Amino acid sequence: MGAPPPVRARHAAEPAALLVEPAPPVAIEPTRDRLLRALLGDRRLALGTTWRSRLLDVVGTILIVALAAVARLQNLGRPGTLVFDETYYVKDAFTLWRLGFEAQWPESPNPAFEAGNVETYLEQAAYVVHPQVGKWLIGLGMHLGGGATSSDAWRLANAVVGILAVLLIIRIARRLFASTSMGLVAGLLFAVDGAAIVHSRIALLDQFVMFFALLAFGFLLVDRDQARRRLADRVAAIVDAGGTVSRYGPRLGFRWWRLAAGVSLGLAIGVKWSGLYFVAVFGLLTVLWDVTARRRAGIGRWWEDAVIADGLPAFVQLVPTALLVYVLSWWSWFATPGAYLRQWAAQNPGEGITWLPEALRSFVHYHQQMWNFHTGLTSEHNYQSNPIGWIIQWRPTSFYWNCVGRTEGPCEPTDQAQAITSLGNPLLWWAAALAIVVVIVVGIMRRDWRALAVLSGTIAGWVPWVVTYLDTQRTVFTFYTIAFAPWVVLTLVYVGVVGLEHTEGRPRARRKVVLAIAALVVAIVAVSAVFYPLWTAQEVPFPYWQNVVRLRNWI
Repeated sequence: MGAPPPVRARHAAEPAALLVEPAPPVAIEPTRDRLLRALLGDRRLALGTTWRSRLLDVVGTILIVALAAVARLQNLGRPGTLVFDETYYVKDAFTLWRLGFEAQWPESPNPAFEAGNVETYLEQAAYVVHPQVGKWLIGLGMHLGGGATSSDAWRLANAVVGILAVLLIIRIARRLFASTSMGLVAGLLFAVDGAAIVHSRIALLDQFVMFFALLAFGFLLVDRDQARRRLADRVAAIVDAGGTVSRYGPRLGFRWWRLAAGVSLGLAIGVKWSGLYFVAVFGLLTVLWDVTARRRAGIGRWWEDAVIADGLPAFVQLVPTALLVYVLSWWSWFATPGAYLRQWAAQNPGEGITWLPEALRSFVHYHQQMWNFHTGLTSEHNYQSNPIGWIIQWRPTSFYWNCVGRTEGPCEPTDQAQAITSLGNPLLWWAAALAIVVVIVVGIMRRDWRALAVLSGTIAGWVPWVVTYLDTQRTVFTFYTIAFAPWVVLTLVYVGVVGLEHTEGRPRARRKVVLAIAALVVAIVAVSAVFYPLWTAQEVPFPYWQNVVRLRNWI
């Protein structure tokens, strides 16, 4: 045998390519993280993760809410007389707090009431056509703010709710747009809007419809995010365990935030029946969000599942809940034998819905009377308006006018004047009217869920009035716009958000968008400064009032 061949170094025989260090394995994104990014987006997941963002959020919110408080609380009791429909709601709230029902008053009670003689009411129930929640809140404000002899106390509840609404819109816009700065912009615009300021300083009911509808919208936004996190968690758990997601997808558990929205919507209806429109629109909106979530998560029968697994629970959590809260909000009517029509069933046996208990039969009959009033209201009024013009504040409502020191004859150029005109900031509302068109187009082209979200309140608070007016010519007023004013602001801000997103990665173009947004905000604040005296009954020279109220329809 020959000698064995020499052994060479192992590496000498290996290909050169194997001498290169192998690349590290590619990181695989966890299933849950991938789903969260698909369902919520990177911006939303990154919101508030830096100390600069958190500091801006806290400091900016404090400053804007403080500005809103000053604008709403400064000289809140001016004027010291009942303004516009305060003649109903303040006195109704006072007697509701005292007696458990709204009482009748002797003829021409306002001068005595304004002078501090508030005990002239009659202990007989009055016929009122709006539910009680708003009047309970006005009464609570009077109770806590010094009593019915104080004009500050009449309006305290509206002012507090108006300030809280500014805080709400900051939080809502921040969550909706995944942007702290644009959330603050939305809050600032609402803080200085004329409609928002006026309704925070006058004891009317529509402010509370706005607040509870906005609160419900905020709850539904939180529910949307929470439901998507649950969906990501449960789908990821199934996939990572090697299982297969059923064609109908996982259940998401009880939706407490959606239940809270139902409670809030019930309170909105308990202020005015116009809150019903928000129940319908928001109910469809939350189900649509669930539909798109299941589709993005890759669930096969996403449409059927969203309707069956999410639609039915959404209906139960919103509609019956709102109805139950509404009925419970009439608790004092049920508990007080002397309330209006409370004894109707006992006095009219065999009439109405006979299978109902007497209390509910009387309750239904009372609501039939209220319905007949609202559907038959066509009396003329100097400040009635066509709802089509509301979005541009075409015919605002004059709540108060006084030529100081003059009891007869026209105001002269040397006179001082006071006014409270429920007029939204013209620049803000005119810009928002254009923004609505832009948002509709952008929403369709980009299929952006936020477009429908910012329009939802306007759809609920404006469109039904347009349809009703075209059908019945019902007497309506521009001041009803306060109910959807937050969504007018959100619509305008959304256009700015889209502009910023569209120019991301292009510093020069983005700088132009930022400057345009800043210029518009500064201009809106400046317009508010000019109109503020006319929103708050400040004494101004009569020519100042004439120069500011330029459009004939504003007089």
